Amino acid sequence: MARDRSLDIAVTGVSGRFPGSSDLAGWWEALKAGRVLTTRYDRQRLVTAGVPEHLVDDPDFVPVHGHLDDADRFENALFRISPREAEMMDPQLRLMLECAWTALEDAAVDPLGSRTRTGVYASASASGYLHRMIAGGLLDELTIEDALHGAAPDFLASLIAYKLNLTGPALAVQTACSSSLVALHLAVQALLNGECDQALVVASGMAYPQAGHLRVSGGIHSASGRCRPFDEGADGVVAGSGVGCVVLRRLDDALAEGPEPYGVVLGTGVNNDGAAKAGYYAPSAGGQQAAIRAALDAADVDGASIGYLETHGTGTAIGDPIEWSAASAAFREAGARPGQIAVGALKANTGHLDNAAGLAGLIKALLVVRDGTVPPLAGFTRLNPLLESDGSPLRVPTSAAPWTGPEPRRAGVSSFGVGGTNVHVLVEAPPVRGTRPEEEGTPPAEHLIVLSAADGAALDRSAERLGRHLTAHAPRTADVARTLATGRAALGERLAVTGRTPAEVAERLARGAGVVRGSRPASGPAPLVLAFPGQGSQRPGMALPFAEALPGFPAALADCLASFEPELARVLGSALYDPDFPEAELARTRLAQPALFAVEYAAATALRGLGVVPAAVVGHSLGEITAACVAGVLDPADAARLVALRGRLMQDCAPGAMLALGCGESETRALIGASGLAVEPAAFNSPAASVVAGAHEAVAAFESWLAGRVHARRLRTSHAFHSALIEPAVAPLGEELSRIAVRAPALPWATTCGRLVLPGEGVDPYGFAERARGTVRFAQALDALATHLPGAVVLEVGPGRALSAMADAADLTAVPLTAGGGTPGTAREVLTALGTLWTLGQPVALDALCATGEPIRLPGYPCAGPRRIAPEATARPAGADRASVGVPAPAPGQTEAGAAAGPEPVPVGGAVPPADPALLLPRLWHELLGHGELTDEADFFLLGGDSLLVTRLARKLHTELGVKVPIRGLLLGRTLSGQIELVRGLLEPVPEPAAAAG
Repeated sequence: MARDRSLDIAVTGVSGRFPGSSDLAGWWEALKAGRVLTTRYDRQRLVTAGVPEHLVDDPDFVPVHGHLDDADRFENALFRISPREAEMMDPQLRLMLECAWTALEDAAVDPLGSRTRTGVYASASASGYLHRMIAGGLLDELTIEDALHGAAPDFLASLIAYKLNLTGPALAVQTACSSSLVALHLAVQALLNGECDQALVVASGMAYPQAGHLRVSGGIHSASGRCRPFDEGADGVVAGSGVGCVVLRRLDDALAEGPEPYGVVLGTGVNNDGAAKAGYYAPSAGGQQAAIRAALDAADVDGASIGYLETHGTGTAIGDPIEWSAASAAFREAGARPGQIAVGALKANTGHLDNAAGLAGLIKALLVVRDGTVPPLAGFTRLNPLLESDGSPLRVPTSAAPWTGPEPRRAGVSSFGVGGTNVHVLVEAPPVRGTRPEEEGTPPAEHLIVLSAADGAALDRSAERLGRHLTAHAPRTADVARTLATGRAALGERLAVTGRTPAEVAERLARGAGVVRGSRPASGPAPLVLAFPGQGSQRPGMALPFAEALPGFPAALADCLASFEPELARVLGSALYDPDFPEAELARTRLAQPALFAVEYAAATALRGLGVVPAAVVGHSLGEITAACVAGVLDPADAARLVALRGRLMQDCAPGAMLALGCGESETRALIGASGLAVEPAAFNSPAASVVAGAHEAVAAFESWLAGRVHARRLRTSHAFHSALIEPAVAPLGEELSRIAVRAPALPWATTCGRLVLPGEGVDPYGFAERARGTVRFAQALDALATHLPGAVVLEVGPGRALSAMADAADLTAVPLTAGGGTPGTAREVLTALGTLWTLGQPVALDALCATGEPIRLPGYPCAGPRRIAPEATARPAGADRASVGVPAPAPGQTEAGAAAGPEPVPVGGAVPPADPALLLPRLWHELLGHGELTDEADFFLLGGDSLLVTRLARKLHTELGVKVPIRGLLLGRTLSGQIELVRGLLEPVPEPAAAAG
């Protein structure tokens, strides 16, 4: 009978930092090769790390450790942590934060935006870093409190939950060496009990400094510096440093939403030895055996189905025989055959990772059952003769080999803590998913690929890593787009690129071709203005790029076309979707104007569905009607009828011509006056761009008369719009407008006469008719918008980029949806425009653009932050100053953590008066936050400050100035200049009241 899988838990994400490799892939290759990954240090390296010389020179000191490279680096900006706060945090916790982030990314979950109730179950070794800081004797009472918050076990889980906005249970789990697998057991129970829907299990075991150990006769530490579990030469354990994290979900949820799991947790068992053993530190065969049986019972599987066991494997004279005997008995009683179960012991590779050991072993076991490869036991030569071999289900692999055990592939993982807390976990290979049917013969679609990071250097590293991954693995582009859009946090520094295939995306990332970069403003997205072009920008097939790239556009266009007369709607549909539609036919005013309105309004509707909501609208000539419709001034059906009538009326006007000039209003008027010709200004588009219009003969004569005085270009129009030749259309338009309901705009609307109509203001219906004849003052309209919405971004919604050039001239950031240039545009251009908006911080709903993709595993955040070690953690005798113990001073312009230094501390009574807030506040900010080069607009909280640091700032100000600074005032005046002004106000003498007149 099939197992009930309703209680199975999937491992959906994994991350780890272990000795021997910078990533899990390299680590796994090293394990399969049977490499010993510990490091033997030379004397100078140990002394430099702060190990006392008398210990280094002790003949019993063994300078071997499973070394973790770059353990002092930290991406503090990623977690909104100031440099000084980062220095005070135990490197263990810092690495746990990074691993938690990358594990969530590995599970295709946005680390800052998970909508799933997520619990945190964390454990770490005792903090040598905290001990070193306190022993140094340089911490005052308040700084000791900061150090405790960044290192004590009580705060591990809650700080991770806070920094990642996780709302499930947050528990610190401390059972010595078995902590992390006990944490896993608790997380599994929480998921099964409904306490959370996703769980992070994260653990760290790291010495500070990373060094070696002092061997003691009869102790557990290896005299040789080699950990050799179950080997006849085993002489003890070697320590190592590492950090790991796994993400758990109920199996049904994981299969429905995430990437393919690494494996499945079938059952867990936890107990304690109690007093039935030789001593507190001694292991118990009975307790270990009972934990394995409990896990088998919970998983509802028998021993005959297990093919691999990742042991606790300390390599000690007492521990190995007890563990081998307990595991043999437990699995034999459960039905395992002799030699059936291959044994692994990670400590032989990396050393004992202390509180992270169990989780590291679990990750190794997951890779075994996922890939079906059993690694050798590193350094193994011959079985310890004290271990039973006849009839034991256990065997030691000596070389990497394919899985030969029972199917489905199942493994056990054991972890035993000092004091007797035993835990065993059973895992299984992930379920096999069916392959997705590919649409054969369908050309690959264009996709938008986005990346973001906390700084530009990390963004560069992310782009490089993604490019290498795409080249090596060639995943579906749709899956890449979806994973990066929905399974990553949207950070400040951003990049967007488009492509149809992984190779194309990788090539564009490598060359930078078509890559758009930008930064999200710290104050939030800039106001967005939608700008709608007028006649002249139309192209046959111009709806195609919008239909391909914008979800919801085809339906919105169909709704809009339904507002026109059936025959006109039919012709419009053909013109908009057929690139071979006669261009001259579409250029006719009666067709061009309704075609442009339909495309523009449908595109604006689709953009709103993507979260692209304007703060204001503007249109050029015909585009003014689209803008009014989007602003709520006109009903879409009324606007469609008005545009159709406008096109017919203007088509019936006398033909004419239009000429674009490279000069502004005053020079254009002067040129017209000097020429004496019957042309008139039709549009003033920018300080260096105008348009004149008139009869064909007059415009031709004016063009000849200019003779190179200014740049001139004939426009592709059949009529002289916004000139006297359009006068016959004004009255019939006004008559139609008298029958149309016109409302006050719901958002600012800039008209073509240059006036900004604000929400709630009345609108004169006849103005639409008058402005069809009057001069377009688009430059004035842009100036009004720039004044009303400083820093606005202008999105040109329609074919071409004519309005974008005008917005650029007005010093506004402009983004065209398509590039124009005589073609109908492409989906790539539209997606690039949306990517550009996203890089500028606009809230584009990227998930709607990649609905066909599925979450997959992609490279995570490339953590490589600066080195952060607190000066208080450097080696020195208690009470000694730096100079007396030879601690080097920071280099000029650098803090001891390697970061840019801020203003030098100014002692009270020194050369610079401490009562000057403009000098005192930057110094105190630097002491509390670690930032240098502060500007007046620097924000205390955006730099990593919090309410606790504000209270410390107030205390320091009171100590230095003798005045009480209100906490509320510091919270409200959060910028440097704001706090300086606050303190200055408190220091100003209160004027004495004037004496009464006598």
